[in-house]
Amino acid sequence: MRFIKNHPILRIIYNMGIIYPAPSNISYLWNFGSLALICLIIQIITGIFLAMHYVANIELAFLSVEHIMRDVNYGWLIRYIHANGASMFFLVVYIHIFRGLYYGSYLYPRDHVWGIGVIILFAMIGTAFMGYVLPWGQMSFWAATVITNLASAIPFIGTEIVYWLWGGFSVDNATLNRFFSFHYILPFVIVGLVIIHLILLHEAKSNNPLGIKNTIVDKVPFTPYFTIKDIFGAIIFFILFIFFIYFKPNVLGHPDNYIPANPLSTPAHIVPEWYFLPFYAILRSVPDKLGGVTLMTLAILILILIPYINIQYLINFPIKYRSKQFSIVSKFFFYLFFIVCLILGWIGGNPAETPYVEIGQICTFYYFLYFLYFNPLIIFLEDLYLTKIVE
Repeated sequence: MRFIKNHPILRIIYNMGIIYPAPSNISYLWNFGSLALICLIIQIITGIFLAMHYVANIELAFLSVEHIMRDVNYGWLIRYIHANGASMFFLVVYIHIFRGLYYGSYLYPRDHVWGIGVIILFAMIGTAFMGYVLPWGQMSFWAATVITNLASAIPFIGTEIVYWLWGGFSVDNATLNRFFSFHYILPFVIVGLVIIHLILLHEAKSNNPLGIKNTIVDKVPFTPYFTIKDIFGAIIFFILFIFFIYFKPNVLGHPDNYIPANPLSTPAHIVPEWYFLPFYAILRSVPDKLGGVTLMTLAILILILIPYINIQYLINFPIKYRSKQFSIVSKFFFYLFFIVCLILGWIGGNPAETPYVEIGQICTFYYFLYFLYFNPLIIFLEDLYLTKIVE
């Protein structure tokens, strides 16, 4: 024990993972932070092995993926773990975000923890998009063409930015090379951001389901109480993960990506991966290209701003009750927001035609209205009401 406490690295691990005081009432929804870390480690390890056999060349990329699947020992397993691992990673992170929204984990003093978390989400989206391009199938090629073309909506310099991203006048070998390079390096940037995220979390301390101050909540050591809960959660997660790997490995992908990229043949319906569909629906809800790109960017950027889009922050009034657990009105609007996000995902996977466009516009309107109006107003009124009752 003395050796652990005197060792600079082991002491940090001991303090953060063994004796860290965690609220005694946190539920299994708090498992998803550790599950996200497990997913990140899985993605990095499998990605390194795939990079050993992948060739970042437009003539050989598709064939190298088939070589991994057919000729490399257990290459099919490594690729399926990596491909489905990306979906599991986003699923876990999205639940982690919704949990934070529900229990008010984004509010002071955890606003910086939340901000770094949203930056991690940005990095994940960039990494996943570039990874989707690498197999160089039909959907990979056309998704890269469509998404990079969005930069052309920027006034005056948009076209030049697109050429700069492509490394030429079309999506070509230079594009694939730089996407592969960034796809390889960004996960290690995410690791650095995760370390910052954890350091800030251990400074601010974990939130709890009641949403009250940590000073008046019972604490217990993280190990063994929550280590056991994390292990149990990981077992359930791996059962789901293994089911997809062995029984439904391609259900979350697109069949067109098993066709080699052909610049002369456009797919009938270009769609991104399922975890991008809500943002894709927001992009398509505005007829104007620049407006759509702006709204899609703001849909993620607004997550960074929500700790400061509240009346208490503006008038310097401390929030006492953060959680929506005991608030009927807040809970109603939150569940409505959750359903709207699911509908946006469904809309993003459908063609841009009536009635999908109109439904997408209504859902997009509520998405922003929730963050800018309903959430801050209801939190302020309910916090004020509960404070008066207690006093």
